[in-house]
Amino acid sequence: MDHANFSAKLEPFLLMSKSVKGAAAAKLIQDATAAPGVFVFSELLELPNIQELGKSEQHRKFLTLLQLFAFKTYQDHLQHKDALPPLNQAQIIKLKYLTIVSLAAERRILPYADLLKALDISNQKEEQLEVTYTAGRDLEPGKLEQVLAALKGWANTTSAVLTTLDAKINSIAADTAAQKLNQQEHERILQAHLKEVFEKQKEKSMGGGMASRRAAFQMGDRENMMDVDEPDNKGKNRKASSEAAPKPSRKRNKF
Repeated sequence: MDHANFSAKLEPFLLMSKSVKGAAAAKLIQDATAAPGVFVFSELLELPNIQELGKSEQHRKFLTLLQLFAFKTYQDHLQHKDALPPLNQAQIIKLKYLTIVSLAAERRILPYADLLKALDISNQKEEQLEVTYTAGRDLEPGKLEQVLAALKGWANTTSAVLTTLDAKINSIAADTAAQKLNQQEHERILQAHLKEVFEKQKEKSMGGGMASRRAAFQMGDRENMMDVDEPDNKGKNRKASSEAAPKPSRKRNKF
């Protein structure tokens, strides 16, 4: 709801009220309180020719009607019907809307029992009405200090909530920073261990390779030594064989 829009809806009645008195002014009040979208009435109520209705026995009840829509509730209508003109259906519905606005100004969750009493309703499924948005009403004379006190209380509550939120945000930020440091330290230690394992594996691999090469070198030496000895043995064996073999005898022919 836009309060500026409410004022715009009231504007035609303000213009007409400047030139009406008596019965015409009373009729204007009836029309304004029943008109769709008109929910604020203080500007109309403050006009001198409207205030003059209170001086007339015949038209006084219409001034009371305008005060009812400006400041009061549906319960006030029920309690003072004799001092008011009869209300049509549009006026009753609007007055109930305004009553809810007044209740919502005091609390956000409206209990079923309070609504039943204030609006004369017989059924409400959840037994309460939750108000998410409401409009302001005309400020009744003498209520300014009450409104200021309510605003001060709201400001104090808001400040306390903001302080709590700031503390919570700072706590979360500190926890996040600590977790980040712990993670970095964990990563550093992990990398150090991985490096240490890698170095040990590298040293072990290098030591095994040198041992293998040393063993291979020794085996090569043995084979070379065997290759050197074998020809000598074969030569000696051949010589021995040739010496051991008998020489063929030559027979001479005698004539």
